[in-house]
Amino acid sequence: MLSQRSRYALRAMAFLAVRDEAGPAAIAEIAEASAAPRKFLEAILLELKRRQLLVSTRGRFGGYALARPADQISFADVIRVLDGPLALAPCASKTAYRPCETCPSVAGCPVHPALVAAREAVASVLEGWTLAQAGAAASDML
Repeated sequence: MLSQRSRYALRAMAFLAVRDEAGPAAIAEIAEASAAPRKFLEAILLELKRRQLLVSTRGRFGGYALARPADQISFADVIRVLDGPLALAPCASKTAYRPCETCPSVAGCPVHPALVAAREAVASVLEGWTLAQAGAAASDML
């Protein structure tokens, strides 16, 4: 299940994608646009900045902006930063693989193929959906 942190982050990043050419956005503006509590969002944006998905500018006209073009940041990029791997179990993960503690053998596990298929389906959608697409959908709603 998608965490509240990731939902707030995706809405905030989609907002930044829409206003990309207007320059950095202040935290208060981002919080209002993404319907997120400001203090909670501050921590989320700092983590996204630390992981090079956002950049920040200090000063009166400072704020946050996307670190790369919106069409180069996928939903999967954001979710992996905040929630970790997309897989339902560590044995199905491409980015954080490890055998499950309770499974005697990955090769003989009857559940493993379904978990891998689920991860592939989820990854296909989330890696294919960019902030540019989300921003376009959001701007259509305005």
